[in-house]
Amino acid sequence: MEFQNSMKISFLSKSQNEAFARVAVAAFVSQLDPTVEEISEIKTAVSEAVTNAIIHGYEDKEGEVLLTCTIQDNLVEITVSDRGVGIEDIEKAREPLYTSKPELERSGMGFTVMEAFMDEVEVESVKDSGTTVKMRKRLKSLE
Repeated sequence: MEFQNSMKISFLSKSQNEAFARVAVAAFVSQLDPTVEEISEIKTAVSEAVTNAIIHGYEDKEGEVLLTCTIQDNLVEITVSDRGVGIEDIEKAREPLYTSKPELERSGMGFTVMEAFMDEVEVESVKDSGTTVKMRKRLKSLE
């Protein structure tokens, strides 16, 4: 039997909304009865992607962050998009410890954390148009 569901939410690029995004995705994915470890990994990856959109995507401006989550059987796909400044060099941005905001004491581990906790991470970005991070995780608890 095939299981499918999806949700889409948007919110302002305010740091307070990072926690909201984590909880929203966790609540949505909970219908699959994931393990505590799986839900924790998903929440952490979502936090990193949303924080990047807020801090790096919009810098000091306010904008909209779009979060979508799709479930196809045991595959969870999460997309976080912004219409911010974009990433000039995606490969450089994905390097561990690289940060474009050292003055904010950022660790530069956002993409590394996403890649550690998710099965796949894709990043698309256009300068001055925004960034989309697509993450996929196959829930082992359902195999």
